[in-house]
Amino acid sequence: MSADSNPPVLVGIDGSESGLTAVRFAAAAAARRHAPLHIVESIPAPTDFGPGVALEEIDYDIYRKQATAALEAAREAATTAAAPIGELAVTTEVAEAPPVPVLRDRSESARLLVVGTHGLGAFSRTILGSVSTALARHAACPVAVVPVDAEGADGPVVVGVDGSSWSVRAIEIAFDEAAHRGAELVAVHTWSEFFRYDSRAEMQQAGAELLAESLAGYGERYPEVPVRRVVVEDRPAKRLLEVGENAQLIVVGSHGRGGFAGMTLGSVSQAVLHGATVPVIIARSRS
Repeated sequence: MSADSNPPVLVGIDGSESGLTAVRFAAAAAARRHAPLHIVESIPAPTDFGPGVALEEIDYDIYRKQATAALEAAREAATTAAAPIGELAVTTEVAEAPPVPVLRDRSESARLLVVGTHGLGAFSRTILGSVSTALARHAACPVAVVPVDAEGADGPVVVGVDGSSWSVRAIEIAFDEAAHRGAELVAVHTWSEFFRYDSRAEMQQAGAELLAESLAGYGERYPEVPVRRVVVEDRPAKRLLEVGENAQLIVVGSHGRGGFAGMTLGSVSQAVLHGATVPVIIARSRS
């Protein structure tokens, strides 16, 4: 896919129910923005072991037929999910390569990559799949990770704010999502007294000022979005999960104030991803 002025929402599937949940989330996101939707299913690539190697031949046509059927089911699910919102242009692709490098490559020209929490090999809702974990760490655009049972919520959009440059992108995405969803935005900032010498009252005030500075200007850009501010002494992931328990969506930066350029995913982002029962967007920057 080449980059253009209206980049697509990208979603990866694997024939599982988790994949269909991700498709429905992605279809709604695309329809709200009048953007196209591109659905990708990866299958094993044919392997030539060379002469003299006696291995049972694999019928790759079976993989292709299964993938084609899964993509048709995904297309139908996407069209149904988008129908109450607006028209949706859908394209599909069978990629003969592992899913992580394929989706990582396609994410270069996408506005959002959507994946389920796990695929056919998962055995617990609370365990994040290897594909979704890898893409949350390495994708070239924001990544939405959608739990299989996370549909139909009508609560707020929750965003974590820590004053870092990484959270700026999270705030931008969160306001955009809240505006398109007609939802309240809840901005959460936490602080801790450890290794600090200020009083709790001073730290609470500093936290409120940091949050106000971080949100400055967004009220004018998104006057239709009501904003609720939460400033509290707590661990950031714990409070985000509590506030976001009944949210439509939680948005976090890929790193926090303790992050550095070589990191792929911060500890708070990881904890929220692994603990959330609602969709989470990791606010990676588009390349």
